[in-house]
Amino acid sequence: MSVTGAGHNADLIVINGHVLTMDDDNPTAEAVAVKDGTIIAIGGRASIEELKGPVTKVIDAKGGSVIPGFIEAHMHLFSGGAELAHLQLGGVHGFEALQKAIRDYAPTRPHATMLVGQGVDYTVLGSERVTRHHLDQILPDRPFCMAAPDHHTMWANTRALEMAGILHGRTLGPGNEIVMGDDGLATGELREGEAFGPVLDLAGESRVRLGLATGGEPDPMPSAEERAADRDIMRRGLAWCTRHGITSIQNMDGNLYQLELLAEIDAAEGLPCRVQIPFHYKNFMTLDMLDKAFVMNERYNSEWLSSGMVKVFYDGVLDSWTAVMVEPYADRTDWVGEPLFTPQQFIDLAVAVDKRGLQIAVHSIGDGAVRAVLDGYEAAQKANGKRDSRHRVEHIEVTTASDVPRFAELGVIASMQPPHPPGAMDFPLEPTVSRIGPARWPLSYAWRTLKNAGAHVVFASDWPVSPIDPILGIQAAVMRKPWAESDPDQSFSLHESLAAYTVEGAYAEFAEHRKGMLKPGYLADLVVLSADIEKTAPANLHRLRPVTTICGGKVTYQA
Repeated sequence: MSVTGAGHNADLIVINGHVLTMDDDNPTAEAVAVKDGTIIAIGGRASIEELKGPVTKVIDAKGGSVIPGFIEAHMHLFSGGAELAHLQLGGVHGFEALQKAIRDYAPTRPHATMLVGQGVDYTVLGSERVTRHHLDQILPDRPFCMAAPDHHTMWANTRALEMAGILHGRTLGPGNEIVMGDDGLATGELREGEAFGPVLDLAGESRVRLGLATGGEPDPMPSAEERAADRDIMRRGLAWCTRHGITSIQNMDGNLYQLELLAEIDAAEGLPCRVQIPFHYKNFMTLDMLDKAFVMNERYNSEWLSSGMVKVFYDGVLDSWTAVMVEPYADRTDWVGEPLFTPQQFIDLAVAVDKRGLQIAVHSIGDGAVRAVLDGYEAAQKANGKRDSRHRVEHIEVTTASDVPRFAELGVIASMQPPHPPGAMDFPLEPTVSRIGPARWPLSYAWRTLKNAGAHVVFASDWPVSPIDPILGIQAAVMRKPWAESDPDQSFSLHESLAAYTVEGAYAEFAEHRKGMLKPGYLADLVVLSADIEKTAPANLHRLRPVTTICGGKVTYQA
């Protein structure tokens, strides 16, 4: 048994578990002891029970796995919390099913200024693309919009388009599109945030999207009542995380307002998860606005609430042809996508952020975007000197053979999402696999290829784009199958998948010396599962549930 601070009674002990520490020096144990929010001992049940005092809380794992708390390395807390109240359309197929779902939902929200659906497949009507006319047939009199799972495309009915003032189109920035029909009116398909922002703003939830849409602050500032409602949305999102075993969140949109709301919750009752909120830099900003990112980092830097990161979008997504490719799309041979920044603009940004000592995380889905972002990181190293920067590329849905080794060479983290490959979990194969084309399949969602090339690969869900559950992500990673027999196997082992949600998540936020493992002296962030994960068949992993989540030594969720 290894002990730190022995000789004092533990606040909490977990016994009778299959403890998977993720610490190579001491990989397994039976029990864990916690005091003052820190792990003080790991070992056999008898030795840990010696640390039990009259008020020590005892948690019996009943033979279930005890693992480090999951670190969610890419998610959207505020909008995810809000969307828990929206109409969920995942798995709905065909016009009749869509009509029933929407018409059943509408009466439950009689006073909503905009009805919003989430998670509808691009292929909900088969090969026919959704238009406002389909939605008008379903719901003609009330404004309605619905988002694809990736949150990069929405469809709105005519009433919503009229109220938002975009039925006749509008001039938008690069990479955004209001799809127009032959009649000179919007078809109802809205690609990227500038296009659908005016529609979503009618839902009265514009503040939850600010960290994504503008990176700016609410204007006017919310009333005390509105602020309280926003804190409740945050609480809802945090509670959803704890019930899925998550103890740390690396949020991927942000502004000062989100940090302030979380700080208010922390002051009132303590946070149930540790949260990192970035500054979201948009392409209409100027480099001097990075001073705000520096202020956010200075002001919030505790174990519970921190910043220190700049989040950027370089491109869109494959399904709406807004991801940026090196070679044209397989099903649109005259088009490579339009970047949100020019390559030189991004180089200037990367150099400026890196010079301030901050971390950068960039949404880069197409291989053209991935290359441009790596070029920016390389330029930052040349300009500012090499340091342990751990800059990140988010998603990397397609890459090229020549860019694979650059991740390790530049010390760049590959932040990837096991639920995202079509066919791995909820996303259908089409239209994505045809858009990518078989020639690029071998280097699509190439987790194993990047890991074998020495990259740090960190896993996450991108919730609410995909279900938040890390166990479902682990199952998707372990059971991943190639789209063609000739494609390389990109799956991860169980241990590698667990590490990508724990050890690598800690590394991604420069915290590998204090979390991501169960080890004396480390933060007491752990989760007890309903059974032994190592003895569970891959096909049955989804049946495992967190039964107890502990963050900072406090029980934050109990089934």
